Amino acid sequence: MRRSAEGDQGLIAALADGDEQAFASLVDRHSSAMVRVAMAYVPSRAAAEEVVQETWIAVMRGIDRFEGRASLRTWVFRILVNVAMRAGARERRSIPFSALAQAEATSEPSVDPDRFLPEDHALFPGHWAIMPTRWPTPEEGLLAGETRDVVTAAIAELPAAQRTVIALRDVEGWSSEEVAKALEISAGNQRILLHRARSRVRNAIEAYYGAVEEIDYDAVTAEFVGDTPKEETDSE
Repeated sequence: MRRSAEGDQGLIAALADGDEQAFASLVDRHSSAMVRVAMAYVPSRAAAEEVVQETWIAVMRGIDRFEGRASLRTWVFRILVNVAMRAGARERRSIPFSALAQAEATSEPSVDPDRFLPEDHALFPGHWAIMPTRWPTPEEGLLAGETRDVVTAAIAELPAAQRTVIALRDVEGWSSEEVAKALEISAGNQRILLHRARSRVRNAIEAYYGAVEEIDYDAVTAEFVGDTPKEETDSE
């Protein structure tokens, strides 16, 4: 994080000097992610875009007070969260992100329990009964337009906290530490939210590809114990 803050110094100096090009570059780089985060607090995209605009005003007014104890990006998003919470309060939706995160970090299983064998299975307790198959690689079409649409739709349908975390981690490429600091949640909650979000997106892709297969455990067991089926013979 120290290295990131030091790397921001040239940009910070340019912003403090009122460099319009530097400001436009910063806006282009972060605005789409800022809208995603703001939508966890306010009820519409239009309201989220207003939050982002207000945030940029606050950033320019406060850039001289930036102390570099976090990256510039983390600092901007902390301002965003504060602005979004105030906007949510005006819209009577003033729920802290940490509360959303805690509510979504339940004990609900991420994968359907019916896809696993029972814990008392003789040879394969808790193993897959219906397991995912290999997906196509990007070169084979995983990132084709239709699949991107499936992923985008799946993310859009996630609960707010999960949607925000997966967007920052997997769409924007943030580190887990950055996400936790910017959203003011624990590292554990960040991991849980990301895991649940990825599991739901994976389920959507599986449904799209039909990418599940049932394991023939009779065949596996026969090979495992060295027993091959033999034809019954008449003992008489």
